[in-house]
Amino acid sequence: MDACILGRIGYDLYAVEHHRPLPEVEHFSRHLGGSSANIAVGLARLGLRVAIISCVGDDLLADYLLDVLRREGIDTRHVQRVRGYNTSLCLTEVCPPHSFRQVFYRRDPADAQVRVADDELASVRAARMFITNGTSLAASPSREATMTALQTARKSGLRTVLDVDYRASSWASPKDAGEAARAGLPWVEVLLGNEEELAILTGEESAARQVRAVREAGVPILVRKLGPRGVELHADQGSYSLSSYPGPVVSAIGAGDAFAAGFLWALHSGMPLDECLSYGSAAAAIVVSRVSCSDAMPYREELEQFLVERQAKPAR
Repeated sequence: MDACILGRIGYDLYAVEHHRPLPEVEHFSRHLGGSSANIAVGLARLGLRVAIISCVGDDLLADYLLDVLRREGIDTRHVQRVRGYNTSLCLTEVCPPHSFRQVFYRRDPADAQVRVADDELASVRAARMFITNGTSLAASPSREATMTALQTARKSGLRTVLDVDYRASSWASPKDAGEAARAGLPWVEVLLGNEEELAILTGEESAARQVRAVREAGVPILVRKLGPRGVELHADQGSYSLSSYPGPVVSAIGAGDAFAAGFLWALHSGMPLDECLSYGSAAAAIVVSRVSCSDAMPYREELEQFLVERQAKPAR
């Protein structure tokens, strides 16, 4: 297995009527969602063998979500169906280029019930990369499961990745979210976060202080996402930055997950860090030109062609 991902799987509904406020929308299209599931699809479409550890409700929504994951070639043997808990639901407004308001239904979410035992930890150890997110730290027992899997992965020599993935609806306060994510930093090799998330994580408003705090915590690679302005990377090898690729914005939802998939695929493939940024940014640009997260993820050929057309792919 190339990548093992622990985190949320959700059911997404996107407004079919664009440029209409969410309260006025009458029709929606359904999609697989959830940050971890989106990244799993993105990596699988780029050619990696991917397994996911999660929980979904024992409901009809889960039937659809598990079917989509399997059709994408993702190993779902460690996705448990739990009675009495809800599969996460999200409704999204599509008013490009700037308004993509969302409503999350995450009371008693099934994904907070993730537990890891010998079988799950064996799958973690068998992978080459372990990926998780901050939302999985928001409640027990998934908090303890996430930390156990993260520590197991790092001790087993895997590349470990934490996407801060702050969702206010999952936390009592930003302070709690920051403290939980900081506790995992000793086990993290690659940290992904936007400006708000890194401020919550570090308690610092200054970009330079955020970078210093994360690097001093022992994280080798920090990716600081800047939204439409681009992305920065800070590592032992140096610091890099890249502006966003210009193009149409239909829905900005999913850009971060697409970036993660493209960046981590390139990193897994052994590409230089600046080239990894190019692949991540290209994947994000492709996804924001479409509606949905998982369904919009590019395949490798499309990603390569995007970079060639923009003369952004370095000669190899």
